[in-house]
Formats: sequence, structure tokens, C-alpha cells
Amino acid sequence: MKLFDAELKVMEVLWSRGPLAAGQLAKLLKDDIGWNRNTTYTVIKKLVVKGAIQRKDPQFICEALITREQAQEQETIGLIKKMFNGSTEMFFSSFINEKNLTDSDINKLKKIVDNLKR
Repeated sequence: MKLFDAELKVMEVLWSRGPLAAGQLAKLLKDDIGWNRNTTYTVIKKLVVKGAIQRKDPQFICEALITREQAQEQETIGLIKKMFNGSTEMFFSSFINEKNLTDSDINKLKKIVDNLKR
């Protein structure tokens, strides 16, 4: 599932604060980024249709149905398909070659790879 920037803003609030009434969500987003209530409700509706959140009565409580990690994984898969012809190896090679990795970064990456082997 592809989440657009506006949808991610709503998801970030739900991931960090947990379930909220749609009105509370609208107020937080108005205070944080200046959205009006209609904008927030439109984005909520799109997320409900996508299955990313559920909205329950009473008070239209909105709750994330996917985790931040699931969204990150889907975005990463989409990026790899789009920019690297589906090649994870090309993605990592590009990422590593473009970064000035510290010894600590390299050790962390080695541990991640070692854990994958198990």
C-alpha cells in the first residue's frame, strides 16, 4: 500500500499517540501543520478506504491498522522496484557507495547481515 505524504502525516500522529477521535486528530494537525478540519477528514477517509486505519463509533475513534515498520517496508519495496529494477543488491550498493559510513555504521550493517544468515 502506497501512502502519500499527507497520509503519512496522519499516520505519524496515530503511531506516536495511539487511537484518537477524528476531532482530536484534526486539532493536532491544525496546530502542528495548519491543516483545516476538512483536509484532515479527507485524508482520514482515504486511509480508511486503503485499510491503513479504522474509524469506529462513537466519536469516530481513528486507529492505525498498520505499523510504522510495515509502512516503511512497503515504501522500501516500492523504491527498490522503481529505482533499482527490483534488485536489493543494487539498492544496497548504491546506498553504501553514496554514504560516508563510519566504522560503527559498518559494524551495525555487518550484524544485520549476520543475523539474516541465521
